[in-house]
Amino acid sequence: MKKFRSISSLTSTALLTGMLAASSAFAGWSVSGTKVLDPNGNNFIFRGINHAHTWYTSSTSKAMSDIAATGANSVRVVLSNGTQWTRNSGSEVANIISLCKANKLVCVLEVHDSTGYGEQATATNISKAAEYWVSSDIKNAIIGQEDYVIVNIANEPYGNSTNASTYTSETSAAVKALRNAGLTHLIMVDAPAWGQDWQGIMRDNAQTIFAADSLSNTMFSVHMYEVYNTATAVQNYLTSFQAKGHALIVGEFGTENNGNNVDEASILQYTQQMGIGYMGWSWSGNGGCCAALDIAINFDPANLSTWGSFLINSANGIKATSKLATNFGGNSSSSSVKSSSSSLRSSSSSVAVSSSSIVRSSSSSFSSSSSVPSSSSDSSSSLASGEQCNWYGTLYPVCKNNTSGWGYENNKSCIARSTCVTQPAPYGIVGGTTSSSVASSSLRSSSSSSSIVVNSSSSSKSSVANSSSSSSIASTGLNCVYVITNSWGGGYQGAIRVTNKGTSTINGWTATWQYSGANRLSSSWNANITGTNPYTATNVSWNGNLSAGQTVEFGIQGNTNGGAAETPAVSCK
Repeated sequence: MKKFRSISSLTSTALLTGMLAASSAFAGWSVSGTKVLDPNGNNFIFRGINHAHTWYTSSTSKAMSDIAATGANSVRVVLSNGTQWTRNSGSEVANIISLCKANKLVCVLEVHDSTGYGEQATATNISKAAEYWVSSDIKNAIIGQEDYVIVNIANEPYGNSTNASTYTSETSAAVKALRNAGLTHLIMVDAPAWGQDWQGIMRDNAQTIFAADSLSNTMFSVHMYEVYNTATAVQNYLTSFQAKGHALIVGEFGTENNGNNVDEASILQYTQQMGIGYMGWSWSGNGGCCAALDIAINFDPANLSTWGSFLINSANGIKATSKLATNFGGNSSSSSVKSSSSSLRSSSSSVAVSSSSIVRSSSSSFSSSSSVPSSSSDSSSSLASGEQCNWYGTLYPVCKNNTSGWGYENNKSCIARSTCVTQPAPYGIVGGTTSSSVASSSLRSSSSSSSIVVNSSSSSKSSVANSSSSSSIASTGLNCVYVITNSWGGGYQGAIRVTNKGTSTINGWTATWQYSGANRLSSSWNANITGTNPYTATNVSWNGNLSAGQTVEFGIQGNTNGGAAETPAVSCK
């Protein structure tokens, strides 16, 4: 709360009026468990773009309107405290906020000078970034703008060598510094290890940092680059963090980093499925090593890069999934949560289901999840029927009260049944008296035709018969599933998931498939692939041993060569 000095000449009525006005002005953004709430108490999911203001100050005004025109609902703005680049003044910050408001963009402001502290010699400690926010001109610019501004204390504030204790204590101290200065904004903190948190330091210490905030109003940001080059890596981190019960955003990501692949398709897919925000890096101006990360080439919105077009126009991209904050006139939904306490946990927000997942199983209509160990979950908040959700190999309780998306009940993350049943085989609902069509507690056979299940953006579902004969689980117990995670123009990206449905460990696997049309592979990861159609994939050194019930996957990317993305049958042995 904002502190007021007592003025004896004020009447009690005037004082009360002033306090009520201040309370309204400083309501601002808040968090509720894993959800971010706008100033009206409605669930908000960031669909935004980063803009490097401090290096391209003259481009900011047009960039803001161009970013808004993509359908983005938020922008993350690079600022400098003067350590590495020219300091951005309070008047500059005030103008940026005005531009954000004029373009109906939620304004996330960050200090970039701390990037890679401990490894980058010129970087400044997070404490210096905190000093920037509480300096008089910056403080005056942002106080009163709590409904529009989120303070991202410092960008990627540590390199790879910082230990958990240092990160946690210094980040907590920075949060306290802002609160002690009277700032009541929603605070965002970045992960260490250049933002990528590959050691899980931010994830595992999020509660300690959150507890350091006297207003319980802090959210967390991970930057997904080359560490997140597979669907498994993306899904594992997002799921494990969300299970901690705190709000997360993918504050930066792109199509590559220094020539290293990033699985941007899976980032879009899983954030959409899980109701997590994302902000792509960056609008324009990346040079040298990072030119491929420009969303708009030379700041021209009519000349989007391949990365920019994918971020904005793909099935899980900004244009298809972004919704304005309700304080900018966006539509509210039944997922709104109104509370005077920002620490209240909610489990009623709605999460849209991925619109780009196309699944085909080599075992046709056979599916099973009975081999997934149940020891990893707690069924205390499951439905009375005993149902649980197998979310890509991890069991979670099925929510009692939440009807869509992820929730938080009985101090644990849970998944609504309606969201769980959309997962591809062999995942989905397990246990209980009923089961979803994609994951059953027992094997079931049907007709000889395989099926293709499509989750469309309009929530319609279609099944298309294929003339190929059905195939059973291989004698080795292996089952392969071919998944298209995204397709665009002349290309597609997907994965092949290999599951051991047997009862004993398998040492080594091989997957084979052939496209009937013009589709051809251009790249792959996490497998050794030979052939030019048909293709044969074998395990690499670290993913060849599969215990009973275990699933691994390898990624593929290719060209459609004038056709549509295909979903060929895959045989496993």
